[in-house]
Amino acid sequence: MTTVDHSPPSSTGHADDTSFDSLDPATQEVVATFPIDDEVVVRYAVERARLASAWWRSLDYQGRSRHLNAYAGEIARRIDELADLIHRENGKPKADAVLEISLVIDHLTWAARNAKRVLGPKNIFPGLLALNNSATVEYQPLGVIGVIGPWNYPVFTPMGSIAYSLAAGNAVVFKPSEYTPAIGKWLVDAWATAVPEGRDLFTLVTGFGETGAALCRSGVDKLAFTGSARTGRKVMAACAENLVPVLMECGGKDAMIIEDGADLEAAADAALWGGMSNGGQTCIGTERVYVTEGIYDRFLALLTERARPLRPGSGEGADWGPPTMPSQTDVIARHLADAVEHGGRAVVGGADSVETAGVGPTILVGVSEDSKAVTEETFGPTLTVAKVRNAEEAIELTNASEYGLGGAVFARSRIRGIELARRMRSGMTSVNSVLTFAFVPGLPFGGVGESGFGRIHGPDGLREFTRAHAITAQRFALPVNMTSFDRPKAATEVMSRALKLLHGRK
Repeated sequence: MTTVDHSPPSSTGHADDTSFDSLDPATQEVVATFPIDDEVVVRYAVERARLASAWWRSLDYQGRSRHLNAYAGEIARRIDELADLIHRENGKPKADAVLEISLVIDHLTWAARNAKRVLGPKNIFPGLLALNNSATVEYQPLGVIGVIGPWNYPVFTPMGSIAYSLAAGNAVVFKPSEYTPAIGKWLVDAWATAVPEGRDLFTLVTGFGETGAALCRSGVDKLAFTGSARTGRKVMAACAENLVPVLMECGGKDAMIIEDGADLEAAADAALWGGMSNGGQTCIGTERVYVTEGIYDRFLALLTERARPLRPGSGEGADWGPPTMPSQTDVIARHLADAVEHGGRAVVGGADSVETAGVGPTILVGVSEDSKAVTEETFGPTLTVAKVRNAEEAIELTNASEYGLGGAVFARSRIRGIELARRMRSGMTSVNSVLTFAFVPGLPFGGVGESGFGRIHGPDGLREFTRAHAITAQRFALPVNMTSFDRPKAATEVMSRALKLLHGRK
C-alpha cells in the first residue's frame, strides 16, 4: 500500500479524515491511500501546470513529439506492470487491460505524429475583396486542460483527452475517478519518468465530487469530463461560472442492428463482446440488439449458446471482472426487474446473475421499448434482443433513444451497412464489427444528445483543445483602400456594379 500527497509546500499535509482508500473490487483489499484534495491544492496544481506550459509551448511540434514518444515508450516497456495494476484496482482481466493500454499507445503516438499536420499554419484563399492579403489559420493551445476521468476504462478514456491535449501544446491537471486513483497516479508518474523536465506539465489531483468541482473553478482553460449526464450537468454548471468551455462524454445506450443476409455467427460474437466485455461497463458497449424477423430465431439461438458459458470473476479464465463500483449492481438489478415487469423474460441469466462478486451474463427478450432496460444506461453484462419487421423499424427504434454515442450494423454487404450506419443518430458506428471506431486514432470519438458533445481522437480531438487563430497580412496596397474614410464615392459605385454582375444574375 502507498500513500501519496499533492499538497503545496506550505501545506501541513492531510489528516486521516481527509484521505480515502482505493480498494480491489474482488477482495476489498486496500490498493493505495490518497488525499481528498481541496480547492487550495487544486489551484496550486493548476498554477504549477500553467508555469510548466510556457516551456512546453515554446517547443516546436517535433520537440513535443519526441517527448510524447518517450512517454509512449515508457508505457510500452511497463505494460505488464500497468496491466496488473488495472486488474487489481479496476477488476478487469489482465488480457483486457493489455488491450486497453495498447490502444492508448497507438493513440498517443498518432497524436504526436500528426499534431503539426493538423494544427500548424495553413494558407487560406483570401477571396476577391482581400486578394492583396495573405491569409492563414493556425491552432494554438488553450493553456491548462482539466480532465475528469472515469473508472471503467481508467487509461484509455482519460488519455483520449490527455494525449491530445499534450500533443496540442497544453498542460493537463488530471482528476481520476475515486475508484481508480492509483492508475491515474501511475500515468502521471510514468510521464515524470519519461519527461522529467516537464513533470509539472501533467499532474494529479484526487478526491470525490468536491475535488472535481474545485477543478472546474480552478482557472483551467477547458474541462474534459467523462461520466453520467447527471454529473455532467453539474460539471457544466460549475464551469459556466467562469465561462470555462467543456467537453462532455456522458455515456450511451448503444444499439446493434442485424438484418437479413448478415453473417449471424459474426454478429452473435460481436454482440456478446460489445455488450459484455469489461462486464458491460463500457460507455460504447452494445445494450440493445434489433434483429429482423427472418433471422431472429437463428440469431438468438447462436447468441444464447455463446453466452451461457461466459463467467465473471477475478481469477484465471474469467471473462470479465467484478463490478468496479459495487453500487452498480443495484442499477443492473433494478433494470432487470423493470424489464420483467414490462413483459420481458431472461433466456440467459436474470436476477440471480446479479452479485457484487461478479454479474453473470443476461439476455432479455420481449422487453417493452419503454422499459428502463431499454431507455437507461445499464452498465452491466446485459443485452435486450428485439424482433423487428425490417431495418427501417430497427433504425426508428435505435434513434428513439435520448442517447447517441456509438452503434453497430450487421448487414448483407459493407455498402448496405454503411447506408444504414449513416442513418443512425450516433457519433460513431461500426459496420460488420463492433467498437472498431475506437481502435482508429484518426477518427473522432464522441456523441450527441444525452451522450454529450465535443470530440476526442483524430484531427477533431487535437483541435478540441486549441483555439483557431486567423491571420491576414497585406502583401501590397490597393490603389483604392475600401476600409478608409478617404475612399472615393465612385469606388463604392464600382463595387456595387461589380457585385451585381458577379452574383446578381438570376
